[in-house]
Amino acid sequence: MTTHPSIEQHPDLAEMRARFERATTTPRAQAIETLALLTGLYLAASPWIAGFNGLSTLAVSNLITGVAYALCMSGIGSAYERTHSMAWCAIAIGVWTIISPFVVSGSVATTRTVVNNVIVGVVALCLGLAMAAMTGGGRRAGGGGGLRYGER
Repeated sequence: MTTHPSIEQHPDLAEMRARFERATTTPRAQAIETLALLTGLYLAASPWIAGFNGLSTLAVSNLITGVAYALCMSGIGSAYERTHSMAWCAIAIGVWTIISPFVVSGSVATTRTVVNNVIVGVVALCLGLAMAAMTGGGRRAGGGGGLRYGER
């Protein structure tokens, strides 16, 4: 009978956790998380700040996506190993923010709404990409040509 050690004891898993911990404790990661939180809060409040809250479909879209973006990016610093894939969701939210004035119902594509959403969307997209690339990819420098866990 062969017994296998638990996955929690695997050296690659310990290395990955240490890498995630190092990535999220840097000043760069903390700055990205702070800027992302502020971007999400601004996106949620932007219809009232920029003055297009009368365009209800876009205002509701910005409110929902702003809150979702802030929630996606705010948990990354404290639990990056479990939430790093949420950065890809934040990237999708950034893209949606850019195109939303053109695709939501009603004629909401005014100069004010387009400029606001494109600028905020580009910032959200860049912050999401920066957070997704925080660990420098998933490959080891050694090439990773060895056996997988459990193989002999």
